[in-house]
Amino acid sequence: IMKAAIIVASTSGYKGEREDKSGPAVLRLLKQFGFEVKFLKVLPDDAVILSEVMKKLADHHLADLIVTSGGTGFAKDDCTPEATLDVIDKEIRGIPEAMRAYSMRFTKRAMLSRAVAGIRKDTMIVNLPGSPKGATECLEFILPELVHGVEILTGEAKECARD
Repeated sequence: IMKAAIIVASTSGYKGEREDKSGPAVLRLLKQFGFEVKFLKVLPDDAVILSEVMKKLADHHLADLIVTSGGTGFAKDDCTPEATLDVIDKEIRGIPEAMRAYSMRFTKRAMLSRAVAGIRKDTMIVNLPGSPKGATECLEFILPELVHGVEILTGEAKECARD
């Protein structure tokens, strides 16, 4: 069983000033694709806190996949990509490129996303948009490939040949 963790980067959500809707939406999708969600937390837009939580989840092998939502825009406190880049060993450029290309069909503002993805040890980390709609559209689009990537990382992949 593949283990997943969800981190929502939202200072207002963390303070209880705004209800988080993206976390539950991402949770439902991950479960549909067979992931056991072991962790779901709303954290402040703080690069040190976000990095520390990602490190713990990956280093203690609590998740095969960490999905973040939020903090990928232009706001002064948006720092999820920086926190992610700080902890990954390898970057996976194709995932955010694919999400941006897909999202451009709905809104040209998708080009403003700073989302990144990468690998730390045996854990894949992917940044999603903060809106429930953006997060679920992107995740739905990339999930089959994320499953395959996780299977490769965990040694469960049946076949790595190109389709």
